Amino acid sequence: MASEVIHDPTMNRYELLVDGVQAGIADYQLRDDTIIFVHTEVDPKFRGQGRGGELARGALNLLRAESEARVVPQCEFIERFITDNPEYRDLLSR
Repeated sequence: MASEVIHDPTMNRYELLVDGVQAGIADYQLRDDTIIFVHTEVDPKFRGQGRGGELARGALNLLRAESEARVVPQCEFIERFITDNPEYRDLLSR
C-alpha cells in the first residue's frame, strides 16, 4: 500500500493518504509563528498498522521543510511521538 502525508492549509490539517484514501488526520491551529496540534485521528480500518506514527512523522517533516514555526503539541499523540522521537524536539523551541 502506497502512502503519503500531505498538508491542507485550507483545512488546517495534515492528512495521511493510503492508496489515495484518507487514513488519518492531524488538525492544528495556527497562531503567529506557532502550530498547535490539537487532534490526531486514524481511521479504524488503518489502526494497528503504525499509521499514526507515519502521520506524525510526515506532518512534522513537512512542517520542518515548509516553515520556521514552532510546534505546541496539545494533542497527546503528537506530544508522545515527539517525546519518543527526540529528533523532532527542536521543533518545540524554534
